[in-house]
Amino acid sequence: MTLKIAIASDFICPWCLVAEKRLSQAIEQLNSDLEIERIWYPYELNPTMPKAGMERKVYRTAKFGSWEYSQQLDAQTIQATKNDGINFRYDLMEITPNTLKAHRLTWLAQSQGKGTEMAARILEAYFTEGKDIMDVDTLAKLAADVGMDESATKIFLQTDAGIEEIRELEQQVANKGIRGGPSITIGRETISGGQPVEVFLAALKNALIPTVRS
Repeated sequence: MTLKIAIASDFICPWCLVAEKRLSQAIEQLNSDLEIERIWYPYELNPTMPKAGMERKVYRTAKFGSWEYSQQLDAQTIQATKNDGINFRYDLMEITPNTLKAHRLTWLAQSQGKGTEMAARILEAYFTEGKDIMDVDTLAKLAADVGMDESATKIFLQTDAGIEEIRELEQQVANKGIRGGPSITIGRETISGGQPVEVFLAALKNALIPTVRS
């Protein structure tokens, strides 16, 4: 029996990285032989973002009213996640990216059984390494990091392959009433945001009950 977990997230959302880390910890703490499959759904926080992205200072100032307030929000995420082992490097980020290519790459990786590894690697690359996750060469190298073929991935990203499928998945997310990320569905429960590990663990245990009975 396989427990499927649906995850709707975007790669510019810091809480999506936090949720991925905490969910992974919860799965580890569950200590169950149950097979768990995480299915990643694209959710673009900025679907109209220019293909080249936007200068982060300009984008964040417009979004939050001032650059100073934006920096306060960044500091809050660092403080709130100091025990999660995440080294946020907002200082390395110059561009707020268009994340369509990153979603396409995750979709491709998922078809190869590497969706979670790929999503986690992209999130880490953006938030802790300041990588340009719009750049084809960079994404292809990240794909190689999780065992995918770098050359084939680069060719894939240079085409429009996967765009139609991403749009269909985004529509499925919208049809479920999801209006933000991360949104994680475990069994009958949907958890929003980077909740504590204990919240994810409780949801996993609740989802396990009907699985065991069956």
